[in-house]
Amino acid sequence: MISFEVNDMSCGHCVRAITQALQQADPGAQVQVDLDAHRVQVQPVAADASVLRAAIEEAGYTPVAAA
Repeated sequence: MISFEVNDMSCGHCVRAITQALQQADPGAQVQVDLDAHRVQVQPVAADASVLRAAIEEAGYTPVAAA
């Protein structure tokens, strides 16, 4: 499981945009988003953390690796 903190994610639209971006980067990935905690967790199938981070950035957000 790869986790990111995305503090500029603030609404349902943000959740959808990030989820879609991640699923385009890795179509088989399982994505869980906790909007209140600003946390995105991804169980990738093919992509690594740098690809997933880039997908979130391309969607217009600022992901930070979370422990």
